Amino acid sequence: MTDGIYNVLFLCTGNSARSILAESVLNNLGKGRFRAFSAGSYPKGAVHPMALTLIAEAGLPTEGLRSKNWDEFVGPDAPTIDIVITVCDNAAGEVCPVWPGHPVMAHWGIEDPAAVEGEGQRHAFDMALRYLTNRINLLLALPIDSIGSIVLRTKLREIGHSEGATLPDGAVTS
Repeated sequence: MTDGIYNVLFLCTGNSARSILAESVLNNLGKGRFRAFSAGSYPKGAVHPMALTLIAEAGLPTEGLRSKNWDEFVGPDAPTIDIVITVCDNAAGEVCPVWPGHPVMAHWGIEDPAAVEGEGQRHAFDMALRYLTNRINLLLALPIDSIGSIVLRTKLREIGHSEGATLPDGAVTS
């Protein structure tokens, strides 16, 4: 932790939807306690238009949101990351870079709303935003300053199993 603020990095393979939504939500709800970032192993290069629409409609910050490679967070000029949360099953299964400072890591799998096309896409994005907001609210309720990294990792992983979590067989919890 630097300057009393926890830096959280949300990872998703494409860094165009779920991780972007999480970054914006945490930067809004956690202002003053958390600073959120997002990145991907194979970034799409652009934020999904539906993600930007929902973020704007929710009154969340859109400034600075962009699809970027996770390599930006391993160099000497990168912020020290305290918590890394993968939000897609592909990113969770990939070999991540070695993060400086050994951050606490957890997985919060959510179905990819960008994979839904046509009429159901808006609903898929709404659900992803709802699930992420619920999980972020649970994160914000943790007494993070008074628990150790092992307990924090356990709590973050429990949060990742909440409603809407993707399961290894592709099913979704309800």
